[in-house]
Amino acid sequence: MRALARAASLLRGAAAGTAPAPVAPRPPLPGALPSLAKNLPASCFSGYSTLLAPANEVLIPPELLSSKTVWTPDRELGQYEDLVARVTNFHNEDKGFMVLDGDVFDVPIRKDIVHRVVRWQLAKRQQGTHSTKTISEVSGTGRKPYKQKGTGRARHGTLRGPQFRGGATMHGPKPRSHAIKLQKKVRRLGLKIALSARTAEGKLLIFEDLEVPSHKTKNIVQYIRQMDDTKKVLLVDGDDIDKKLKLATQNLHYVNVLPSIGLNVYSILQHDTLVMTRAAINRIVERMHTPINR
Repeated sequence: MRALARAASLLRGAAAGTAPAPVAPRPPLPGALPSLAKNLPASCFSGYSTLLAPANEVLIPPELLSSKTVWTPDRELGQYEDLVARVTNFHNEDKGFMVLDGDVFDVPIRKDIVHRVVRWQLAKRQQGTHSTKTISEVSGTGRKPYKQKGTGRARHGTLRGPQFRGGATMHGPKPRSHAIKLQKKVRRLGLKIALSARTAEGKLLIFEDLEVPSHKTKNIVQYIRQMDDTKKVLLVDGDDIDKKLKLATQNLHYVNVLPSIGLNVYSILQHDTLVMTRAAINRIVERMHTPINR
């Protein structure tokens, strides 16, 4: 409204041939900093313009800024580039570095491939032992229950039919395999994509080994608490799982242990953090580089 009134007065002054009346400077907004109001132009306090700081003054004090460094990737993901990762252990001790092959741990992410592999895994692991009885398998006599005519009832030739209680089931399930076919190269690509996704998220940890001092569960609980933003952990070792580690983790629903030969896409997706040993990574890379038998 003030802008409209000001424009109307200017138009009236121009029509009458008189100069417009001087406008008093607008006082600063209540609660504004005095030094800030003095150094900045008045137009900055109209409520609609962007507040601009002079060249020699900073609007936000440095003590109010966060000191945490925000990391932004300096490269595009999925470029098949070799990566260098830090190697630690359960005590977060520095054990050197390891080079991750780019064709296994830096593959472009494709959700459609992961979906196909997960469907293949879930279908293949179904037991398929469901079974129902046909009319020839139901126990009972084969005698005709009553004569064909003269009773006023519906005609029947057996009491084992599907319309009777305890009778057969028509078109019911029979034991079969639910497995579907999926090419080996697609299965292999799905595992590469799952490993690359965990690597890109920073959720792939490389350990020198998975040795624990004892079979006590409290040791594993303490180690997992030290990890940042971790809810479910999958531990992957290169060879057979250590007996002490197996006993220490079998009572924890959020910690699972697998050998490298059992690593699969569905297990990786079920856990938000993946911990692998040097030996496990070497086994996986060797498996991915092995030619596919046609």
